[in-house]
Amino acid sequence: MTLRISRSLLRRLVAEAGANREEICGLLLRAPDGSIGARPCANVHPMPATRFELDPAALLAAHRAARMGGDAVIGHYHSHPSGDAMPSRTDAAQAADGAIWLIVAGNGEARAWRAVGDGAVHGRFDPLTILIDEACA
Repeated sequence: MTLRISRSLLRRLVAEAGANREEICGLLLRAPDGSIGARPCANVHPMPATRFELDPAALLAAHRAARMGGDAVIGHYHSHPSGDAMPSRTDAAQAADGAIWLIVAGNGEARAWRAVGDGAVHGRFDPLTILIDEACA
């Protein structure tokens, strides 16, 4: 399976992650035309240097907007500032089936994952190939 995103979006997320020593996070959204976007969210976890928690109000607002015909919430992104782009065991404990997880490492590497019931990583994630969509800005 694949995640098709624009080069500019991937660069933006890598730059945002690289500019922060704490974990960044946000929502991955699919527009009606199929393009993928990202909406930054506050990391409200009490230990943001090593954990993340999406702002619940932002998540609820995005789901409400999707129900009213807006962009669909397909997952989220977050960073591992001092780690790699692999899901952690903590990530696995929080994963909801079907969601896409885009993880950006401190070294600028980005990898995509789908949360599944019997995944290859921690029994919870299968890797996705990131395809750069040159047609998107």
